[in-house]
Amino acid sequence: MRPIRALRPLFLALLVSVVPASSFAGIFLSVNIAPPVLPVYVQPVCPGDGYLWTPGYWAYGEAGYFWVPGTWVMAPRPGVLWTPGYWGWGGGLYLWHGGYWGPHVGFYGGVNYGYGYGGVGFFGGRWEGGRFAYNTAVMHVNTTVIHNTYIDNTVIHNTTVINRTSFNGPNGVNARPNGQEMSAMREQHVQPTSEQMSHENFASTNRANFASVNGGRPANPAVSRPMTSANFANHAAVNNNNRPAYNANANNRPAYNNNANASYKAPVNNQAHYAAAPHNNAPQQHNETHPNNSGGGGGEHEHR
Repeated sequence: MRPIRALRPLFLALLVSVVPASSFAGIFLSVNIAPPVLPVYVQPVCPGDGYLWTPGYWAYGEAGYFWVPGTWVMAPRPGVLWTPGYWGWGGGLYLWHGGYWGPHVGFYGGVNYGYGYGGVGFFGGRWEGGRFAYNTAVMHVNTTVIHNTYIDNTVIHNTTVINRTSFNGPNGVNARPNGQEMSAMREQHVQPTSEQMSHENFASTNRANFASVNGGRPANPAVSRPMTSANFANHAAVNNNNRPAYNANANNRPAYNNNANASYKAPVNNQAHYAAAPHNNAPQQHNETHPNNSGGGGGEHEHR
């Protein structure tokens, strides 16, 4: 066992050098240092009909942890929802469990990413046929532009957040998957889109995203659209009020992939199944506390 343990740091260094940004499903990565806490940020306004929110997260590269900004992306096909990835403790290391698309939201470690992802399930919206309806109680959507919306305030609890933990395990979030999450984990999954992968890869090239540089406070914790080297100029940086400006050209959003599987049915709204409270996006910025539940976890974010 000792020779194997001695080789572990060498293996990790080799792995990181070969795969500097390996945070998606199907790619193995383990680290012996816990990720930083989740940064505080404001969710950008939804850039157009059909975009779904994917929370920001800490990925790992050759220079350590770096922040991948939260962003709005188009789902690969109608009827699927995003299950965020998460860091979990196991075997003496922090293991990354990659995110994926599927008909229901699975287990994401109980981590409270905010904006519909309160630690268990998803409250930010639901598919109604081939269109996504947004819950504007927790999502920042311009209802004068996007009309397929609804308001469900029953999932909101206005209290004080005390935890921004970004991982599952000792000294982090203590949560285990419930029955519905276990079922969702066994469903057919769709890998992250090419835009999502490019977004993470591009984030890994900006040293300002690394925790060793920003001290766990990235300057751009969220953007309206996935970042790539080709379109980064269209993403405005967060200004002094922590409110991003947005590209006025919202008509160039991508269409759904042509290989959409007709056998995928829109998932039913599962909000009633969960008691976890997502973040509010009321006009004033404020803090909330989300009481412990089967999903566990806290997560402080600013809202509007």
